[in-house]
Amino acid sequence: MTTTILVTGGAGFIGSNFIHYLAAHHPEWRVINLDKLTYAGNLENLHGVDERPNYRFVHGDIADRETVAPLMAECDYVVNFAAETHVDRSIHDAGDFIRTDVYGTFVLLEAIRDASRPRRFVQISTDEVYGEIESGSAKETDAIAPRNPYSASKAGADRLAYSYFVTYGVPVIVTRASNNYGPRQFPEKVIPLFVTNALENKPLPLYGDGLQVRDWLHVDDHCRGIDLLLHEGVLGETYNIGGGHELPNLELTRQVLRILGKPESLVAHVADRPGHDRRYSLDTAKLRGLGWSPKVPFDEGLRATVAWYRENPGWWQRIKSGSAEYRRFHERHYGPRS
Repeated sequence: MTTTILVTGGAGFIGSNFIHYLAAHHPEWRVINLDKLTYAGNLENLHGVDERPNYRFVHGDIADRETVAPLMAECDYVVNFAAETHVDRSIHDAGDFIRTDVYGTFVLLEAIRDASRPRRFVQISTDEVYGEIESGSAKETDAIAPRNPYSASKAGADRLAYSYFVTYGVPVIVTRASNNYGPRQFPEKVIPLFVTNALENKPLPLYGDGLQVRDWLHVDDHCRGIDLLLHEGVLGETYNIGGGHELPNLELTRQVLRILGKPESLVAHVADRPGHDRRYSLDTAKLRGLGWSPKVPFDEGLRATVAWYRENPGWWQRIKSGSAEYRRFHERHYGPRS
């Protein structure tokens, strides 16, 4: 029997990279990609896998029961990447985040419960559910304390998924990953925004003093972790997936500029966003105990990522220049901070 996997949000950044990963490492699997194609969904991200005979795209919403139910009945695995993910956008309009991240996850869980399939459902969460980590690193058993609407919506979905494991026996695994980077990331996020702005000799809008610390995980290492958990993860458990490379945003910005040979005068400090967490950090011993560890050194991964954006200007220029919605958000969010 051929394994069938449903990837929700597969036209987005991490989801599309995961589908490319599956094509390389599990070429015999059938892949169903369910994506609503909101502003960050881009079918160009699937170039090279979209013509494979065992790949199928479904244009639809995870919050739509009629779309989800028949798909669930034919799947062995589900990985739920579908979410509103940009903290900045959640500050302006939390409603879309609650609908997709929480209610959409509920619809998926209900469909699994009704279909008595798949064998495993991986809910993709985030390190941000732990809230600000002043010292040490967050373990899976630590309390969660999200501090912005995005992380709160992900925490809600995270715990909802766990509740369906306990209450109904739905085969849930939850992952909490640190900041991902790599190719095909929507250019509102910090690395692609700063790389593409620098390529255009535009200011890089750095929040506050830029000393907020993030742990960077290459998307390929994230994909390997998810794959491992599909096969060896314990049902009902939560696993942190972190890159183990913590870096202040200011130093990240400087590294991007050095790689591109651009001056630090492009850095434009802007007013910090409300509730901006100072530091995230993950303890990944639990996943490492299954044999996983990050393989992509940050310096190497960052250079490759910068090179991808430099070599694919058409991809990001169509978004930044061609999308009125993108320009409206950028002006709404950064305009008052400048």
